[in-house]
Amino acid sequence: MAYRIIWSPKAAAHLEGICEYIAQDSRQYAVIFAQQILRLVRLIADFPRSGRVVPEYNNVCLREKIHGNYRIVYRIKASETVVEVAAICHSARQVRNVIVEDD
Repeated sequence: MAYRIIWSPKAAAHLEGICEYIAQDSRQYAVIFAQQILRLVRLIADFPRSGRVVPEYNNVCLREKIHGNYRIVYRIKASETVVEVAAICHSARQVRNVIVEDD
C-alpha cells in the first residue's frame, strides 16, 4: 500500500529555491532536477523505509534519500500511512541546521 505524500511548506520552499538557483544557469536543468526529485518522492511513497535513517537524528521515522548533492529528508507517519517531505538540502549542510524533529 502506497503512503500518501505531503510536503511541508519548508520543503516546498527548499525545492523552489534550488530550482530557481539552477535556472539562473539553465532553465532546462532546473526542470529536469525538479522532475527527478518528484519522481524520487513518488518512489518513497511506495517504499518509505527504503531511505536511510538520518544520521544526525538516529530516529527510524526520519529518513532520507540522496539525489546528487541533495538530501531529501522525510518523516514516516505510520499510524496515518503518510510520508511528509520535511526538507531538501545540499548534502554539505547538516540537517539539524535545516529542520527540527517536531518541525
